[in-house]
Amino acid sequence: MVEMEVAVDPTKSACCQFLDPEGEVLGASIYLPLNAGPAQLQEIVNTLLKNEERLPYSFYISDQELTIQLGNYLQKNKVSVEKTLSIVYQPQAIFRIRPVNRCSATIAGHAEAVLSVSFSPDGRQLASGSGDTTVRIWDLNTQTPLYTCTGHKNWVLCIAWSPDGIHLVSGSKAGELLIWDPKTGKQSGNPLTGHKKWITGIAWEPVHLNAPCRRFVSSSKDGDARVWDVSLRKCVLILSSHTLAVTCVKWGGDGMIYTGSQDCTIKVWETSQGKLIRELKGHGHWVNSLALSTEYTLRTGAYDHTRKQYSSSEEMKEAALERYKKMKGSAPERLISGSDDFTMFLWEPSVNKQPKARLTGHQQLVNHVYFSPDGQWIASASFDKSVKLWNGNTGAFVAAFRGHVGPVYQISWSADSRLLLSGSKDSTLKVWDIRTRKLKQDLPGHADEVFAVDWSPDGEKVASGGKDRVLKLWMG
Repeated sequence: MVEMEVAVDPTKSACCQFLDPEGEVLGASIYLPLNAGPAQLQEIVNTLLKNEERLPYSFYISDQELTIQLGNYLQKNKVSVEKTLSIVYQPQAIFRIRPVNRCSATIAGHAEAVLSVSFSPDGRQLASGSGDTTVRIWDLNTQTPLYTCTGHKNWVLCIAWSPDGIHLVSGSKAGELLIWDPKTGKQSGNPLTGHKKWITGIAWEPVHLNAPCRRFVSSSKDGDARVWDVSLRKCVLILSSHTLAVTCVKWGGDGMIYTGSQDCTIKVWETSQGKLIRELKGHGHWVNSLALSTEYTLRTGAYDHTRKQYSSSEEMKEAALERYKKMKGSAPERLISGSDDFTMFLWEPSVNKQPKARLTGHQQLVNHVYFSPDGQWIASASFDKSVKLWNGNTGAFVAAFRGHVGPVYQISWSADSRLLLSGSKDSTLKVWDIRTRKLKQDLPGHADEVFAVDWSPDGEKVASGGKDRVLKLWMG
């Protein structure tokens, strides 16, 4: 490595050490002139990493972003230059998502509250589930209803697209699951029955592990999770050992299934025989929400902001594996859990059954947790009317976003991890800027509580639904 300490005036320089977000050291410590800013640091990090193409990075000192010259920062924050200064570099998305700022369509159709909205992995289609017992698929080009999928006998509580975009599954309050063909809006096969109470969550097996997508897992109020095979049209595994309702379920990139329950535990299952392999304990009340650091990549599979389409499932599987490996890096997959005990835990389940961090600060139950697409941030939504931002690697508290005047129900990230969207009981959506830690856009328009929000994977659209029965589309 080049010795950069020659001819540097120690009164005008600081000894710095670059670290990646996981805390791995990059190169030896070097003296940097105090007039160096983010642009100069980008050059140095790109050189140290031997990047052929220059990539954008942001820099953090003690969890605060460095946006000014080093000297000014040290002065402002009264940081001593006697010690070596640790600077964490974070890769940024090469593309930028525009913040949404206007409602482009208000589409009536559902006869009862809209309970869930979800864009397809490629961002070209949108589905919603409602208390009127139907699933609807919407045409995003004309912004009109495309198909009304009827078959459920009770409220549709959750919906999930397979990461290859071929299937859409919906789960109802009656406990049955239906598989739909999004191309025709028709039901494929008979309802999948087995759960005795309502469905609380659905997660698909990642496409990089199996293509085309065949298996998904459902969680239920009845205390079980079940793995289903869409080709065989039957339940292939029953995961039972929770003593109370299972409230959420995730299927990890390494093939494990994670279930969170009202029995205060999180259980980890392997998926060849459905064996329980680990139990994560620590919460003092119901577990409400789980999120994986790789979740965004798992949800979108092979699709990214370039909108590339694939000709075969093999090609798709390879592209998805490539994306997953790149996103995950060498670190273990992380899991965050949010609970009725007002706290969250950050876990690395493949490494340790003890939590990596306990995240406290919310004054009411934590309703929804979600990692940013790049895994660098965790956002949490709470009944205390706030959205909080945390460091995705360490769990350290970063910022609180205040502005909602009612409980926050759901959050969703922009594909470039720079913006966060929240929907609330107060009838508004809000877009928050991660860099400035401020409100970027207030989106009123719904006549009542907003239950569901989703930001399309291509970044161009936001969908929201709620008690006023309409679906709203928002654009930049």
